[in-house]
Amino acid sequence: MSDFRYDVAVVGTGVAGLCAAVRLAEGGASVCVLAHGYGSTHLAPGVVDVLGYTPERVEEPARALPAFVEAHPDHPYALLGVDAIGPALEWFSEHIAGGPQPGYSYVGGLERNVLLPTAVGVARPSALVPETMARGALDGGAPLCIVGVPRLRDLHASLCAANLTRLGFEARSVELDIGEGRTEINALGLARQLDDPSYRNAVAGRLGPLLRDGERVGVPAILGLRDPHGVWSDLEERLGHELFEIPTLPPSAPGIRVYDALTAALRAARGRLVLGAKVVGSERDGARVTTLHTHAGGRDTVYEAERVVLASGGFASGGLELDSDWQTHERALGLPLRGLPGPGEPRFRPDYFGQQPMAKVGIAVDSEQRAEGTENVLVAGAALPGAEPWREGSGEGIAITSGHRAAGLVLTEAGQAAAA
Repeated sequence: MSDFRYDVAVVGTGVAGLCAAVRLAEGGASVCVLAHGYGSTHLAPGVVDVLGYTPERVEEPARALPAFVEAHPDHPYALLGVDAIGPALEWFSEHIAGGPQPGYSYVGGLERNVLLPTAVGVARPSALVPETMARGALDGGAPLCIVGVPRLRDLHASLCAANLTRLGFEARSVELDIGEGRTEINALGLARQLDDPSYRNAVAGRLGPLLRDGERVGVPAILGLRDPHGVWSDLEERLGHELFEIPTLPPSAPGIRVYDALTAALRAARGRLVLGAKVVGSERDGARVTTLHTHAGGRDTVYEAERVVLASGGFASGGLELDSDWQTHERALGLPLRGLPGPGEPRFRPDYFGQQPMAKVGIAVDSEQRAEGTENVLVAGAALPGAEPWREGSGEGIAITSGHRAAGLVLTEAGQAAAA
């Protein structure tokens, strides 16, 4: 007998799981999100990459996507449909803008990728970017001043500026000594401090004299957690310079802002989030998964659901595993996989950055994202087969689109069942 009963149980708190859960809850479904821990949001840079490389760098995703899908018929975008990407991104942007951080928003779209500098001075193409990063677009023309913080080891400003210079952009670096009294500081600590206007004033007073006329100023991604729009706009006004964030190593302040916005929307729609709940088993009635068994804090809990959205990720997050006997498994529900190398074929190749045979492994699904062998389990995010997100620059685009679409499919099916 179950402890709790819901219309839909969502497994995973990455972007895919949260997008699915929010849309489902807003559509009237009773939803519970189960997760062993925080998802990819706390690790991700906070930008939304839809299609960055084919393998050439993509300037216009909307123009490149149809040919990419035609050349990659097993890719998640071929499953989801190119036409599903735009509405999903629009939905995501609206929910960030309506989130708990006042005035904070994303800019961009499928028409043109925004080319932003990374922490090591590499140009990264992204379709949607936080407003706090947008001034750093490398086609902006104005010189760049990259600001490092000596005790913050997430961004080495001199390296970033030197590599941008090698790419043909005018860039230099300066060091801003803040965080006195500590041998090491972190991005989240600085972001929380910058939410305080008095601390911002002190930082602006130190940084201003280091800048030259006309420069755009790049800082680590530390421009606030509660009020990033206010921090960013206030510092721009105090400094008299355009200001932008540069994504740094996790934990990620921009990623946490995404998590906070989506979980706030989930709570507002009366959805439930259970962190620390690791799915360790399930029960079935024929092809239907009827209950999920979780373990948390030494206690086992059973959740009953009419439908399940599985967004537990791939190998990186532990949703898929390669065990000590070289057997590959989907960990939560034991679902069948697609894309595995055949008997005798290599699983890995010696070229670390080359195409790895295991890279595109995921859960086998049908055209409606339904896991093979089930009637009521839909799959979203990195658990889908056929993509190499790090190589393509497609991870968040797949996550948002697949989560949004999975929720739509569930709501449509539930509506049809109710009408019948």
